[in-house]
Amino acid sequence: MRRLLLATVVLAAASLPVWSQTIAITGGKVYPVSGPPITNGTVLIRDGVIVAVGANVNIPASAQRIDATGKIVTPGLINSITTIGLVEIGQVRDTNDAAAKGNNNIAAAFKPWEGLNPASQIFAPTRAEGVTTVIITPRGGLVSGQAAAIDLLNGQRSEVIRRSPVAMIAQIDDAQSAGTNSRGELIAKLRTLFDDVKFYVGHRLDYDRAATRTLSAPAADLEPLIEVVYGRMPIVIDADRVDEIDAALALAREYKLKLIISGGAESWLAADRLAAAHVPVLTGAMNNIPDSFARLNQRQETAAMLRRAGVQVVLVGNTDGDENRFNARNIKYEAGNAVAYGMNYDDALRAITLTPAELFGLSDRVGSLQAGRDANVVVWSGDPFEFSTRAEHVFIHGREFKEPSRQDLLIERYKPKASR
Repeated sequence: MRRLLLATVVLAAASLPVWSQTIAITGGKVYPVSGPPITNGTVLIRDGVIVAVGANVNIPASAQRIDATGKIVTPGLINSITTIGLVEIGQVRDTNDAAAKGNNNIAAAFKPWEGLNPASQIFAPTRAEGVTTVIITPRGGLVSGQAAAIDLLNGQRSEVIRRSPVAMIAQIDDAQSAGTNSRGELIAKLRTLFDDVKFYVGHRLDYDRAATRTLSAPAADLEPLIEVVYGRMPIVIDADRVDEIDAALALAREYKLKLIISGGAESWLAADRLAAAHVPVLTGAMNNIPDSFARLNQRQETAAMLRRAGVQVVLVGNTDGDENRFNARNIKYEAGNAVAYGMNYDDALRAITLTPAELFGLSDRVGSLQAGRDANVVVWSGDPFEFSTRAEHVFIHGREFKEPSRQDLLIERYKPKASR
């Protein structure tokens, strides 16, 4: 049995990519996300791309049919804060590529995807839970570096990376990590950095011949921040306390930043201000037990309260430490919990599909079921937000992934012989 499972892995890897197949997923309740659900719908895939979605789709006789009667069909899920492929074993330094040393706690030039491990053992169990795309994010320091979007398929690094960069990652809630002693000093350091970026833009020639004042970061870090300071690239700022969120909003107004708040434990207290500023929030709904003073007012109703106020919400898991890689597969439970605590069902599904795709510039390819989009599609045994529901078919770029994860192989290896 173990040899059969291993052979399945080898054959699955050897078959990449499958571009010439026509697949019709029929009879299911289809949630395009970009439009209303379709009862008894069909999703037609050809050469890795969705070519038709609807209740009356002409299916070619040669198409492979997947009967989804009684099941639910959705776009592949998107987890927007992970270190998948960057950290394999948290305590083994050689497998940890999520943080850069930087200069003065600023690592804006850091491109973590250049050290991505496309053979990560975490891909398969995450994909098996219907997650097809993730945003890999660096961590540490004041400005951690740049984020990228990847698809959880088997292939070379260039095939896995969907878009890079998609955002700059920074934080406003850990003064020590920023190389400062207080939040006020941290905010002043960020302000100085943004001022230096604007100064650098206007004095490049002088800077190159060392004829300017000293700046807070080298040119390598200032260059990518130009896109941020001029509003062309989003900056994701980790902030939990309501005063931190208000400080981030003030910085965004002052420098016209394209701001996204991450964490947002107390963001519900600033819901009206976030909505007025059109600032999205990446937050979760699984935990209401504060693990720090910054999260004393954390609530499981936060996502619902933000949406009711008109804030764009993206549901994510734990945004700290290593858990956001091996628990990235649990994103559907974040959505289910958000619904249990008052979030509209369609909003919750959108918060793990189309909304993150829009925020990170991916919506022309993923996040919804529409003709012309890449075929990242999941067929669920039932409601994807229910605990017992399984992802029965997971397609990425039109290729179905069925190979067992390391967990599956370990279960098979240590299962008592009588039950095999």
